[in-house]
Amino acid sequence: MSSPVARVALALSYGVANHALFAVAIAAMIAGLYSGLTTGFGRLEGAGALAANAALALQFPLLHSFLLSRAGRGVLLRLAPRAFAADLSTTSFALFGSLQVLATFALWSPSSIVLYAAEGAWWWLSIVAFGASWALLVVALANAGLELQTGSLGWWSVLRGKRPQFRDFPTHGLFRRCRQPVYLAFALTLWTGPTLTLDRLALALVWTAYCALAPLHKEARYLARYGERFELYRRRTPYLLPRLKA
Repeated sequence: MSSPVARVALALSYGVANHALFAVAIAAMIAGLYSGLTTGFGRLEGAGALAANAALALQFPLLHSFLLSRAGRGVLLRLAPRAFAADLSTTSFALFGSLQVLATFALWSPSSIVLYAAEGAWWWLSIVAFGASWALLVVALANAGLELQTGSLGWWSVLRGKRPQFRDFPTHGLFRRCRQPVYLAFALTLWTGPTLTLDRLALALVWTAYCALAPLHKEARYLARYGERFELYRRRTPYLLPRLKA
């Protein structure tokens, strides 16, 4: 696949697939969390539903973390033609992540056990909180670099015939308040919304634990790569809970 036409076709194919799947996955997540995970198409009951839902809840943090490891990066390199596999690895990672999120919310077998359903003024407050948590996530992703977070860095670089250029670790915007605003905002989306079911509570507990622990491995990689510069940033900036004062 050395011709410019074939390269452009490959890049556009990955780009369209990546962003289409990303949009569908986010829509499924928003609908699922808003409804308290009652929108899943899974029809299992009893022990079967418990086992399947547990697998869905765990597959995202486990596989997501694995793909960030050395062995996982080797898997990503096999998801694209060899000549462009390294350049497309960020897009392949985003594609896989979107597929995982979509699988969680589309295949979930709802128990329909409602623990709390907001009404009246509390409903409006929950909607505002839910919207604010998603807005915070968008801002955090933008501060972290949307091209990397959404997977466009890889396919866009291949389209232009250039190698991907990675940014330095972010210290601006929300990253001035805490070191992991993306994980914080992601966790907040799990706990807001008008309907709390047993399903959403279980998923929120598992994925919040991931949000609290996963960045430790990320920061270990940053420390190995950036050394004293990242250590200085880490010393002066809180980990997950933000500093409210400048």
